[in-house]
Amino acid sequence: MRGLIRKEFLQILRDPSAIAIAFLMPVILLFLFGYGVSLDAKDVPVGLVVEHPSMETTAFTQAFTGSEYFIAHNYPSLAEAESALVRGDVQGIVHLRSNFARELAGTEQAPIQLIVNGVDSNTAHIIQGYVQGAWGTWLERRATEQGRRFAAPVELEQRLWFNAELRSRNYLVPGLIAVIMTLIGALLTAMIMAREWERGTMEALLVTPVSMREIVAGKLIPYFILGTGGLVLSTAMALFLFEVPLRGSLVVLFGAASLFLLYALGMGLLISIAAKNQFVAGQAAIVATFLPAFMLSGFIFDINSMPWPIQGLTYIIGARYFVSILHTVFLAGNVWSVILPNALALAAMAALLLAIIRRRARKRLE
Repeated sequence: MRGLIRKEFLQILRDPSAIAIAFLMPVILLFLFGYGVSLDAKDVPVGLVVEHPSMETTAFTQAFTGSEYFIAHNYPSLAEAESALVRGDVQGIVHLRSNFARELAGTEQAPIQLIVNGVDSNTAHIIQGYVQGAWGTWLERRATEQGRRFAAPVELEQRLWFNAELRSRNYLVPGLIAVIMTLIGALLTAMIMAREWERGTMEALLVTPVSMREIVAGKLIPYFILGTGGLVLSTAMALFLFEVPLRGSLVVLFGAASLFLLYALGMGLLISIAAKNQFVAGQAAIVATFLPAFMLSGFIFDINSMPWPIQGLTYIIGARYFVSILHTVFLAGNVWSVILPNALALAAMAALLLAIIRRRARKRLE
């Protein structure tokens, strides 16, 4: 076993691609999703059309000119603003008619026209909600300045749990750790094993007195250590570079990651047993592990919003359970009612994969 493990570490050190997948790719992915990808709608260009400027219209439009979420562009007419919306220069138009101040003073009802680009539904809903919120806030402030109480039908007091700042980075970066662990565990293991079959070194290993169980363990242990190193790097970047809070325990985090890493390594070894070609093994690992971890784990897309057949499919994807644990440990804490069922599911899937590998792996060349 000592000789097998030493051989694997030497092979890892002599192979630049293995080091790149284990340490360089996590850094690239974390920088890409931490800085380049954001689900937050900020600096959204919005067109303001005020037909007759007044103190009331100026007070209302200040909610847009001084906001971090919008970049206000003033247009003299609605036609010019609509042309800008068609060109994509703005994503929404707030139109205050010429009788806005007069109707507000007379009937306290001055309708605002809002036109939103609905191509991106997420941004459209954010613009619509912000305009409604800005309108309500402005009415309340105006009533206070006039010495009367703003009569709202419902008084809403909001409290945001777990991610009060609404930073998408706090949601994306922990989930990305599952994708990184999938790449290190499944893709790297499948490629390295297939490379040994192509180069003939696996045949040389099979004719030695080493048992197949020892060969499998000799493959698992080095890449388990390598995957743990990638986890440490990813967690350190999440905490210190992207300032993602960790409200749970590091012990729980690394325990769950160990279970998921065993699952990912098992997937890689199983693929390498079936496909002894690097190209085939790499494609199979991407299709069977990386793409499901990216699209069907809840990392970006909400599982509850998927059609029910796809929701059922996610239960056989190990990344689903690990992403749930990561979001809970990072943002909520040690919530055992979430952690334990998902950890048991990961343990069961890892044990099943290793049992299949033990049954399928034989010391034979065919």
